[in-house]
Amino acid sequence: MARTVRFHEHGGPEVLRLEDVEVGEPGPGELLIRVDAIGLNRAEVLFRDGHYIEGVRQFPARLGTEAAGVVEAVGAQVTGFRTGQPVSVVPAFSMNDYGVYAERAIVPAAAVVHRPEGLDAVAGAAVWMPYLTAYGALVEVGGMRAGDTVVLTAASSSVGLAAIQIARRVGAVPLATTRTGAKKDALLEAGAAEVIVTDEENLVDRVLDLTGGRGAEFVFDAVAGPGVVDLAKVVAPDGTLFLYGALSGETTPYPGFELGMPPLNMRTYTVTRELTARPERLRRAEAFVASGLRSGAFRPVVDRTFALDEITEAHRYMQAGAQVGKIVVTVDH
Repeated sequence: MARTVRFHEHGGPEVLRLEDVEVGEPGPGELLIRVDAIGLNRAEVLFRDGHYIEGVRQFPARLGTEAAGVVEAVGAQVTGFRTGQPVSVVPAFSMNDYGVYAERAIVPAAAVVHRPEGLDAVAGAAVWMPYLTAYGALVEVGGMRAGDTVVLTAASSSVGLAAIQIARRVGAVPLATTRTGAKKDALLEAGAAEVIVTDEENLVDRVLDLTGGRGAEFVFDAVAGPGVVDLAKVVAPDGTLFLYGALSGETTPYPGFELGMPPLNMRTYTVTRELTARPERLRRAEAFVASGLRSGAFRPVVDRTFALDEITEAHRYMQAGAQVGKIVVTVDH
């Protein structure tokens, strides 16, 4: 038996329950992981609320796609892993099939990466989703290069902070946006070339001024909704507006019609569909992130940790949106 977070109905953080659940043995293509730390993601809030891109197929339901721990058992047809090995689980499966909010969890081996030497469990649970998401869109798909400019919305999120570091590593210029000035200093310290406070400054004017009127080769947007109209105005010719989140909860227009139908590259991006589900892309991403960790260019930012039995409080804190970086839940054994 292992303490496991489940929920029996949609709702707020209060629906989460910590229950004893039989784990079983890993089947073909699976690993049994002793979970030491869990990285929280907004997708889990949406799944719990019933507003995620896929619905819950059956209650009670599990949560979680990102964790760090140690391999306890190896299923048939799995190669490259052994018991006792430190690993991280990356988002590469449906929460209807697996969940890592638990003391021990069975996961597909295809969703497990080797944890670089010197990376502890908390950092190992905080690093992969943010860096894989930003790398996958901006580098793997977008081809971001030295000299490019990238505008980052929700820049104080774990993905936004990872995108700042990735842009810096490839020689690009990260322009961070934040709604209020409360997080401005933290974003500058994180490496943003400039921070645009959208409650106080005109986003379009500032980006065009900072880029000499050219605009940004990339806009990496976690918010979506009506704000994409302004974001589209700062996309440079042949640039791309990536939508990787929908924090606004509002309908997202296609801005080309409002702007008089200019050429506009605007696309959605989901890490589970475009990176972690594609072995060759995941292999390149793992090498890129591991290299950045070894060199010190990448430093996962952890805002706060909670214990597993504080999972309700951890979800409340995540929904409040005050964090700068990742929220991690630790598991005592």
